[in-house]
Amino acid sequence: MADITNVSTESAVVIRLTDRFTRAVDYARHIHVGSRKGTDVPYMAHLLGVASLVLGESGHVGFPVTENVVIAALLHDAVEDEGGLFRLRDIEDKFGPEVAKIVEGCTDSFEEDADKKKAWEERKKSYIERLPNEPSSTLLVSLADKLYNARAILEDYREVGPKVWERFKRGREQQLWYFRELIKVYEEKCPNWRIVAELKSVVAQLRQISGQGSSSS
Repeated sequence: MADITNVSTESAVVIRLTDRFTRAVDYARHIHVGSRKGTDVPYMAHLLGVASLVLGESGHVGFPVTENVVIAALLHDAVEDEGGLFRLRDIEDKFGPEVAKIVEGCTDSFEEDADKKKAWEERKKSYIERLPNEPSSTLLVSLADKLYNARAILEDYREVGPKVWERFKRGREQQLWYFRELIKVYEEKCPNWRIVAELKSVVAQLRQISGQGSSSS
């Protein structure tokens, strides 16, 4: 795995997005037709937001953020939520093995039928265990995904309070546990990335506003 602890000037290459990116947006909008958990926000807002965060880290991580990485950010939920291994093969066919590999690394379930997914705890623990072995590009997309999610939960908590946790398969304690364990991996593998510090800050705010002094958070 490449050294991802230090920012390199070689990573500050201007990304040129081609029609492949446009096709990826179109692909994503066709398969993600619903809204985000418990809201009226179109799912595409999340995907475009994660892709934007990845783009914004160009020049701030120790590797070039390429069009493939940005496309993978757009498609990071496609396998987990919209088709499993069949979807992964389709992504590889349409966008190439590098994109497919990153998407695979960001996926915690490969079941074609979403109702047949393994238990939440089992999926999350497995994801945490294999994340340290993923390449830097996958870590960046994973980070962007979790940062977007944490920001959204924090914003919604400020609006609706504890009811926000009802949108998820598990509540406050489990969600904060998951963020905490992921941050441990990110700090170990890419300690100098500014996006790691941002995620830590947002999660700390979420933990504080949703219940100061909770012993299990």
